[in-house]
Amino acid sequence: MTLKSFIVAEIASNWEGSITIAKKLISQCKIAGADAVKFQMWRAKDLYTTKHPNWNEIKKSEINFKKAKILKQVADKEKIDFFCSAFYPEAIDFLETLNVKQYKIASRTCLLKDPFSEETLLSKANTGKPVIISMGMGGNLKTIKKIFKKNKPIFCYCISKYPTKFHEINWKKAISFDGFSDHTIGISAPILFTTLKKIQGSKKIIIEKHVKLPNAKGPDASSSLDVEKFKEMITTIRQIETSKI
Repeated sequence: MTLKSFIVAEIASNWEGSITIAKKLISQCKIAGADAVKFQMWRAKDLYTTKHPNWNEIKKSEINFKKAKILKQVADKEKIDFFCSAFYPEAIDFLETLNVKQYKIASRTCLLKDPFSEETLLSKANTGKPVIISMGMGGNLKTIKKIFKKNKPIFCYCISKYPTKFHEINWKKAISFDGFSDHTIGISAPILFTTLKKIQGSKKIIIEKHVKLPNAKGPDASSSLDVEKFKEMITTIRQIETSKI
């Protein structure tokens, strides 16, 4: 049975507030074979205080509407999907004008503790578009499923620890999900997940991995793959997809 993996390059803050770096990442992720690039649209003041140790990087990495439009145009030119984890309702309204195909729901949003969390979830649900959901921090699964009952949600196994150690993964639980949002260092975990899902007979899965350029700085860099390793991961996953097991 043929397996198709939808591979998402999670850019997060690794674009470092630079459109030039973001463009390079989008291009390199396309070359690596990714299906999509994902960014995060937040307002720093909604989620963090100015006393946060990474406040400057967080504030610098805010994506406003103008920047989101530029990034979508770059992704369209590269012929790679662009979508976002958005953390406030107005961001969804704007992303709809860009005709994004889907949305991501971050683990912290599922806790419904951040400002505008519930409104944000309902805004995404009202688009009727597919949603990819990570619940690594917990949250009420019943409530989340009810909100997105018309959106064809895909839930990702996720441990919200940066980085996650390989031995912390519960593989029996992981393969009960159709997606894997991975925070381990290296490429072993996504490859094993793909192999196990192939054996299980799955037809489609989602793999999400943080990606950076070499020598990247910032809070996400330590638990992210550089683009060359990301390409190696994707090449291996594509081989597994077509293998006879």
